[in-house]
Amino acid sequence: MTINERQDEIIAEFQDYDDWMDRYQLLIDLGNEQAPLAAEYKTEQNLIDGCQSRVWLQADLTDEGLVHFQAESDALIVKGIVTLLIRVLDLQTPQAILDADLYFIDRIGLTEHLSPTRANGLVAMVKQMRMYALAFQAKAN
Repeated sequence: MTINERQDEIIAEFQDYDDWMDRYQLLIDLGNEQAPLAAEYKTEQNLIDGCQSRVWLQADLTDEGLVHFQAESDALIVKGIVTLLIRVLDLQTPQAILDADLYFIDRIGLTEHLSPTRANGLVAMVKQMRMYALAFQAKAN
């Protein structure tokens, strides 16, 4: 499934909820469904700078040349946000990740309903995921 197909799927899920309290609950539920990150990846190196809560992000390149992301956060809503990002970008090529227009963030209203610190954290998560993709792409060339 392409990045845009995944984004469209998420947009459709969120359109079922008009109330933002219900959307926050959906984010929390999504975060709770995310598999916990292995303890070996909960390192200082994997902590994302710029997030108020603690977010660990692990990225690996598969044998097929796809980026595999795993993450965890100690904050429920943030865990849901990083889960959405993983749903969109996981197991894509580094180039696809770098080229992706993450339009779902605005379309589901996430940007306007996050506190400034959470919005900064979201930007930091996307930036870190793109940095991993750039590093894997550079290593391949």
